[in-house]
Amino acid sequence: MSTTSGNNSKNTILGVAIGVIVLLLGINGYMIYNRSQLKAENTEISADLEETTKLKEELNKQYYSALSELEGMRGTNEELNALIDQQKTELDASKTRIESLLRDKNSLGKARAEVGNLQGRINQLLAEVNTLRGENETLKTDVSRLGEEKTQLQTTLEAEKATTTQLSTAKTQLETEKTELEKTKTDLSKKVTAASSIKVQEIDANGLITKEKGKPSKSSNAKKVNQVDVCFEIIPNENAEIGQEVFHVRVITPKGETLASEGSFTSGSGEDVPFSKAKTTSYNKGEAKVCASVAPGAPFEAGDYKVEVYNKGYLSGKGTFKLK
Repeated sequence: MSTTSGNNSKNTILGVAIGVIVLLLGINGYMIYNRSQLKAENTEISADLEETTKLKEELNKQYYSALSELEGMRGTNEELNALIDQQKTELDASKTRIESLLRDKNSLGKARAEVGNLQGRINQLLAEVNTLRGENETLKTDVSRLGEEKTQLQTTLEAEKATTTQLSTAKTQLETEKTELEKTKTDLSKKVTAASSIKVQEIDANGLITKEKGKPSKSSNAKKVNQVDVCFEIIPNENAEIGQEVFHVRVITPKGETLASEGSFTSGSGEDVPFSKAKTTSYNKGEAKVCASVAPGAPFEAGDYKVEVYNKGYLSGKGTFKLK
């Protein structure tokens, strides 16, 4: 019995030992596997860290290079400087966004794409600034050209003003001379006309009573008289040309009014003078008698009447008559 009991004890110890060995082998295998996993993770982390570092370097390189170019484009133009500041703000926002992605290993791929696209965006920003700068340069050229043209136009304008002033002065002078010449011509014409006007004499005015039958009879009774006959003799004037001459006879009532006014003529002094009768007669540089009848068609008034005879607008002679 003691032999059997000893064998069982040995078997038990052997089983335990084998179990311990198996357990140790399992633990060792797990540790080996876990170490392998940690090594792989460390390798991945190292790779990610290395890539993150490279991306940060690339990001900073592109960022500061772009900043340098943008600042190099700054000048005195406010619009251009404002666009540069705007582009810098947008560039800062892109950098901040990419840096945020780099801090998250799960966003490394997205960060990588952002860094790859950043240069394209930078090129676009720089192109916009260059475009505006080019437009500004064009505008500067245009402004300079327009300034030169303005100066040239001002010079031309001043020259034209000077010419216009000279022409205006010359025109004023010519107009003054023309006015003086016209005045001289008018004065001479008046003198010639006055010199050629024909004087009259022996002005005889009589009141007449006219009836349908029988000859007119002279009368000084204002109530009976219905017509006035005015006769005068022409005094020859060598300055007057042979031809038709018009004499304007003016009978003035005791009230100073023109009797039976037919119209008016312009006197030598330029005034409008009413007349009672216009009489046209032939003039041949000889003496002649001219008569004109004035019938007002209304009753005569008693009083002293005046008679004036005009030729060419100038007074040729005058007389009087009286009705009672």
